[in-house]
Amino acid sequence: MHWIYSKERGHWLSPRLLNMTEVIAKVHSLLEPLLDGTDIFIVNIKVKPVNNIKVFLDADSGFSIDKASSVNRKLYAQIEASQMFPDGDFSLEVSSPGVDEPLLQLRQYKKNIGRKVAITNMADVEKIGILKDVTDDHLTLEIKGKKVKDENIIAEIPLTDIKKTVVQVIF
Repeated sequence: MHWIYSKERGHWLSPRLLNMTEVIAKVHSLLEPLLDGTDIFIVNIKVKPVNNIKVFLDADSGFSIDKASSVNRKLYAQIEASQMFPDGDFSLEVSSPGVDEPLLQLRQYKKNIGRKVAITNMADVEKIGILKDVTDDHLTLEIKGKKVKDENIIAEIPLTDIKKTVVQVIF
């Protein structure tokens, strides 16, 4: 097996990893036209070594099972037609990222304005509050005062300082 040096990543890649990167790029290029004109957007695409393709999507109006099924059928047909896997040895899963997954796209942040989020910064300090606003470079978080009579704190957090943001599910 010959390893390939990736200047972009700054380390050596196995041909298998390089192939997965190519598969992700190809799936992305097939998927974008299918989503054009909808409120659905790509959150992430992962490929496992066994050619299991996982596509994580979201939508401004919510990502239903019907939307996932429709995209899955269309994308599956596109992948087959492209002959990426000549033997047909692949599987495809299309879903939303899930409630416990961190937000990855700016559009996800905007969609979740008004919801309670837990933000972990680069120093691993967590802040929990209500997401009030999002711009291209920062977000505004309203953090509840420690005591009932304390005023809430409004914090502007640069997106570059955020390690992870997870929406908090309230029961």
